[in-house]
Amino acid sequence: MKKNLLIFVALFGLSFGLTSCQDLLDTDSNRLAYDPALSEKTDSMFYTLGILKAVQQVADQYVLVNEMRGDLTQVNENTQSDLKALANFTADITNKYDSAYLYYRIINNCNYYILHRDSTLTTQGYKVSIPEIAQAHAIRAWAYMQLCKTYGKVPFVTEPITSISQANANEYKLPENWMTLEEILPRLESDLIHYRDAAVPNYRNGDTDINGGQLTFGGVKGITSRRLMFPVNLVLGDMYLETGQYEKAADAYFKYIYRNNLRAEDCGVSTSVLPDEKVREIPNFGNGYFPNGSGWNWNFWLSSAYTVTTSGTAGDNITYVAAAGNRLLGTTSQLPALFGFDYYTSTFNEDTVNTSIGSDQFLEEREIDPSQAYLDLCDNQLLYFKSSSTNKTIVADVGDLRRYVTVNNTKSTTTRNEFPMIRKYMAANVNIYRSSTVWLRLAEAINRMGYPDAAFAILRDGLNVADLDTTVTSLKRCTYVKESTRRELFLGNYVPILLDVYRSTFSNNYGIHGRGSGDVGKKAEGYLSGSVEPYVMDSIVGGKIKELQSVYGIAPTGTINDTINAVEDLICDEFALELAFEGTRFNDLTRLARHKNQPMLDGTTLYSSEWGYRWLVEKLKAKKAGLPADDSWWYLPFSK
Repeated sequence: MKKNLLIFVALFGLSFGLTSCQDLLDTDSNRLAYDPALSEKTDSMFYTLGILKAVQQVADQYVLVNEMRGDLTQVNENTQSDLKALANFTADITNKYDSAYLYYRIINNCNYYILHRDSTLTTQGYKVSIPEIAQAHAIRAWAYMQLCKTYGKVPFVTEPITSISQANANEYKLPENWMTLEEILPRLESDLIHYRDAAVPNYRNGDTDINGGQLTFGGVKGITSRRLMFPVNLVLGDMYLETGQYEKAADAYFKYIYRNNLRAEDCGVSTSVLPDEKVREIPNFGNGYFPNGSGWNWNFWLSSAYTVTTSGTAGDNITYVAAAGNRLLGTTSQLPALFGFDYYTSTFNEDTVNTSIGSDQFLEEREIDPSQAYLDLCDNQLLYFKSSSTNKTIVADVGDLRRYVTVNNTKSTTTRNEFPMIRKYMAANVNIYRSSTVWLRLAEAINRMGYPDAAFAILRDGLNVADLDTTVTSLKRCTYVKESTRRELFLGNYVPILLDVYRSTFSNNYGIHGRGSGDVGKKAEGYLSGSVEPYVMDSIVGGKIKELQSVYGIAPTGTINDTINAVEDLICDEFALELAFEGTRFNDLTRLARHKNQPMLDGTTLYSSEWGYRWLVEKLKAKKAGLPADDSWWYLPFSK
């Protein structure tokens, strides 16, 4: 491939010249794309929307490249060849979902803005362009991170390319300008740290159709502008996590959680979503033991957290990419139809997406199905809920309820055939960050820092001062958390939740696993006689170690390293249960595999130097047998 042609085609294509007020992310600005002054205070909004438009155009690829190669999806008889090639790891440069161009267009837009935007413009002493400059740095870093995850090593460019002579310059073809994420991060890190405390833009009034923090377009679809933005600390945390800098990752996630008062909410669904045959398996169901007692309080519907309501609001969502409401309004998404929902039907009513959906909108001809591995993982979870009559916890072997929100079996209106329909794209939005994303990645980081008990607390109980402070005499629920963890981690430098300045933020958090499995923490007065084993650290981690022994034939070391590895696998399972089909799965798997290959904190190699490779090959064996125990197949060919 002619790489100079790639650079020219991809990087020359700035998308700042926005002229149509009908496009979802277009404005009515007629500013020239190459006006180097950027001297008007209102320019920030128009140029930032231009950058976000470029992000919008890569969203489908972001999801499909990751989910088709992960272990949670499978193809069917309707699946197009390009998606099948991704799924069986045979994709070449002709694959339509293999386009570095889309990411480099984002990067060039950001480079141009960073170089030319006047950061000194002020209104009443406030530097008005700082939030947007911070976004340009964050989105550029995010785009480079996705490129490195997809291709391994990529051209690193920080100067905007606006001419053919620049595109043909030899410097962009030199090997030393092709870099990995480990090489790129230090070059972006100082700017990201500089802007890490900047608020994200939140447009409330302006020349476009903006009102009350929402951008509305033709009355068809509303989006909340601040939820389109990429918080710097989250991008920075992800880059640190990806490169194995766990302390820095934990610090970045913690800073975001504290400064945004980010709760791990007690959200989910009631047992009404369970099929009748599953309900009948709940012990004593119908004899006074119901899951609607005081221990089963959901603060918002999980379905809304996943899909983002069409008015642009969401309880759990931090950042999402919104497609246009219909083809006349701009960039649309293939994802709803690929996953089985006719979002763009002429009879579709945006306002009823989560409440009244016509059965004719479900597509039997969908191209992506949930894998058996995903369904088995969900089915193998236990459901915990408090009896309203005895105040004891009932444990039922009926599976994780998130599965019934994420994947529903439905019937074709024509053939009456039953088929699974993945529901996460029924509003044509792509989730980038949700609160659960942040909490689970924090758990991953602190587990690798050597605190698996604290990581498990994020799954089971949530991080709450009342549960973790040994000075509180009523401490009951987190007795499995070691005193050394409280002293070194929670009173230390990276996750200091027990310091006075942070304590008020860390209350009323809930364990992420409880979103689908109910009351996994000991909130009730014990367990009902005859129930299966409670969700406690020793038994859950011990069970995972035995599972790994059985599947991989590993020999446990009898050290904390076994626990760290097992908790990491529990977090991997929770990624699947909570974030399935949202565009992160393959990258989550490769990141964990890479870290499993690395030495543990004590310098020892766990199980083998290729443990991570073997682990990942086993994870994906149902997708393709015989994958080599190395990373040669992880990356797509670099294509324009």
